[in-house]
Amino acid sequence: MEKLKKRWEIQKNWQLLFPVLGIMLTVLAAFLIVRNSPKWFGVENSGYEWVILIAFCTMISFGLVRFFLWCFKKLENRWKVTYKWEMIAIFIVFAITGSLSGKLAGPLVELLGLGREMTHPVLYWTARIVLILPIYKIILVIVGWLFGQFRFFWEFEKKMLRRMGLGFLLP
Repeated sequence: MEKLKKRWEIQKNWQLLFPVLGIMLTVLAAFLIVRNSPKWFGVENSGYEWVILIAFCTMISFGLVRFFLWCFKKLENRWKVTYKWEMIAIFIVFAITGSLSGKLAGPLVELLGLGREMTHPVLYWTARIVLILPIYKIILVIVGWLFGQFRFFWEFEKKMLRRMGLGFLLP
């Protein structure tokens, strides 16, 4: 445990929440990727179903953790964070925000009367993608604040708006 705390620069026990949550979400993502794998091999509803699920989930989880550690190494100097555990929190915020904004855009498009059954698919998907951007920007700052990373995400938002030519929206 001390090795983990030292590696991620964790000073207080509550900060262990981020590595634990990161591992749990990585395993969940791996499971969502491989949940249909027994069908690929024709072994659903058999004794081998769980063996295949667990084996594939373990392999995908390991691969994802290796990928995320590689990303941490690449972004460590680019992102100005005080402690390494904050990078885990930032990755979790990006994951939650991306998923949540995608999920919220669908009902919002329906509410605007541009539902999938009522409009051409090109118009529907264009409207949905256009709506994701402002939803994402709002949720990113809110979820970032909930995870204690408001300053990082506020600066990230300002930088993104300036690059998009929307810097005039900033105070």
